[in-house]
Amino acid sequence: MFVNSLYFVISNELTSESIVSEIKINEQHAVFEGHFPGSPVMPGVVQLQIVKEILEAHLRRKLAMKTMRTCKFLEVLNPRENPNVRINIKYKQSEILDVVASGEAPGKVFFKMQASYL
Repeated sequence: MFVNSLYFVISNELTSESIVSEIKINEQHAVFEGHFPGSPVMPGVVQLQIVKEILEAHLRRKLAMKTMRTCKFLEVLNPRENPNVRINIKYKQSEILDVVASGEAPGKVFFKMQASYL
């Protein structure tokens, strides 16, 4: 949905239970026209969607969020100030996919979340 338009994956480090993706945000994307003109801010729901898209690409299947245990937005993600973001994802797969994820740049943590997907 947003990959290769709003953000581009620069690199991935993969293990059997984790993904670390370096992404570059396209500050010219239309999402920033309304959020907010002249002072772009990455919407929180979009940050969560990026986590889901990275997981779906890695696992090669569609996911649906079942529960959100915690979600905290700790810093404003302005793509002009922080165009490169590291998405850290740890997951355990069973009947339900349990996920702990964060979005970070040097010295900043933009969000932390814990969720379950089907």
